[in-house]
Amino acid sequence: MSFIRECINRSLPIWESCLKTEFLTKLQNGSLSEDCFKGYMVDDSLYLREYAKVFAYGLLLSQNMEEMKIFYSFLASVNEGEGSTRLRYLKHYGLKDADVQKLPLRPQNQAYINTMHEASKKAHSIAIPLIASLPCTLSYGFIFAKIAKECPQLQNTIFADFLNDYADQSYADVCEVWIHAAEKACANLTESEKQYCFDLFYACSKHEYEFWQMSALPRTDI
Repeated sequence: MSFIRECINRSLPIWESCLKTEFLTKLQNGSLSEDCFKGYMVDDSLYLREYAKVFAYGLLLSQNMEEMKIFYSFLASVNEGEGSTRLRYLKHYGLKDADVQKLPLRPQNQAYINTMHEASKKAHSIAIPLIASLPCTLSYGFIFAKIAKECPQLQNTIFADFLNDYADQSYADVCEVWIHAAEKACANLTESEKQYCFDLFYACSKHEYEFWQMSALPRTDI
């Protein structure tokens, strides 16, 4: 089994648990309130700003243009895909991104950001920012592919664009590119470095779960 596939397998139980969180359960059964969804979009906007900084660490650690292009492409994917959809939803709710960016991160969001940033700051290769960023990307592909398959009725709701960002083939293709890049970056890790990466991937997957739990509680400052 490849290294990244093993990372994924170790975190699959957490990703499965994410599907059972209140936010995603209500999304699936059609009872999710738009107040919760609006709060999620705000929290996601703040998260993505900090998530993109992980790619900046990757750029700094890159040893050649090929490695730098990996992070350029990842940033473009986040900005042009998730970013544009997020801005449409904020506009729908009468929110301006400039105002949203002034809001504080909730504790669960901040803890997640801290884990990714602290690991990337101490890194000596691009393997670490890649491992730190992968659980977000890959777990979303896993979660929303399942939801799209099992809940086709969501295509007739306000949540359709959100769902389709992560459930279509183009997103799955991006995930495979990320996996390939991470496999290459991790190819020569020592055993202790591999264990560190296993632990980091697992920790970030747990933060994903905590983010979904947080999202069931609407923000009170928007």
